[in-house]
Amino acid sequence: MRRNPDKPSRKPRPSRKIGHHPSRKRLGEAIEAAFLARVSAFNFDVARPWGECNPFDFLVGLGPRFWRVQVKCTQRLAEGRYRVKATGWRDSYTPDDIDFIAAHIVPENIWYIIPIESCAYKKGLRFYPLAQAKGRKSKGQYENYREAWCLLTAGKRAGKTTLPKKCRCPQLPIRCATCPKQ
Repeated sequence: MRRNPDKPSRKPRPSRKIGHHPSRKRLGEAIEAAFLARVSAFNFDVARPWGECNPFDFLVGLGPRFWRVQVKCTQRLAEGRYRVKATGWRDSYTPDDIDFIAAHIVPENIWYIIPIESCAYKKGLRFYPLAQAKGRKSKGQYENYREAWCLLTAGKRAGKTTLPKKCRCPQLPIRCATCPKQ
């Protein structure tokens, strides 16, 4: 069968229009790149596992200890809150899988660094970052972990009760919600 030179041999790929929302996969890749840039700017050591078989996206450390970090994000505000899925393909994350969830609220450009002990076995995490902007006390249970990059400097496993009493990382240019240096 001869090919007609006036007819393309394949269907053209649909073009991606500028300004359209990226696919979930592409958004996830962009957020992982943003996380990599952020932790690198704080001078953390960062490693990325090969492939997608591990339940974590990055290994992050400062010194001899590395933490397994799973990066998540959301763009959708509903009923005054942002919700981030806290599960892998099938199950909720456990302390055997990861050490931290790094949740990025994209429209607010806010990161939450949450120890897995504070959210293990939950299917979803809810964040209320806009309450503080409106002058109200946030009802979010994860507000203590807003920009809590200092938890990644801890030498031991972080948990619900390991919020810093003194600044764990004075060289970081950003302070977490509970930092005593605020």
